[in-house]
Amino acid sequence: MALLRYDPPTDPQFEILYQDNSIIVLNKPSGLLTVPGRERVHWDSLSLRVQRVFPTLQVVHRLDMATSGVIVMTLHPKAHRELSRQFRERETVKRYYAWVYGQPEQDSGSVDLPLCCDWPNRPRHMVNLEQGKPALTHWRCLRRLPDCSLIELTPITGRSHQLRVHMLSMGHPILGDNLYAEGAALEMAPHLQLHAAELGFKHPRTKQWLQFSAPAPFAL
Repeated sequence: MALLRYDPPTDPQFEILYQDNSIIVLNKPSGLLTVPGRERVHWDSLSLRVQRVFPTLQVVHRLDMATSGVIVMTLHPKAHRELSRQFRERETVKRYYAWVYGQPEQDSGSVDLPLCCDWPNRPRHMVNLEQGKPALTHWRCLRRLPDCSLIELTPITGRSHQLRVHMLSMGHPILGDNLYAEGAALEMAPHLQLHAAELGFKHPRTKQWLQFSAPAPFAL
């Protein structure tokens, strides 16, 4: 399924939060792909932009095109292997903020539902109790408005579209989500209201714990 429209922001080309000889931490804007898409019109991406300046760059993890926030990439293979291991072994710490439609009944909780690709409707994903891969998200309601709520999300696993599908499974799609929201939930925001606010991991060389944050581009 091709992207219906792709007009990524260009100012700035990319924003560096931290950089050394091993890693580069960036603040990805909403509307920009993490890696190039299959079609030439979708080649513009964060990784491609950064590789023009840092040719040895390698991608460790991804954020959805519409998701903004903190992302780390590596500058040599050894760092890539170590950070990839940390993500795979769930040793990293990630925290997101999202505005969702409606109000959860509880103030906090967890969604433990397996996910898989919805192949006939790609790139959508869905809950599948038989064929899905384990996916766990902890959540906490931070603010309630009459028709929406601000949620803090802590994913333990890192499945594609995990936070979007888990919120949808609760009956509270993320505002502005053009894949999973409909009606008022889709129309209440100009784009997906999901932001990767914090990312923590051990430096691949020094093993020092690092924590990075970026302010959300929407009101909290």
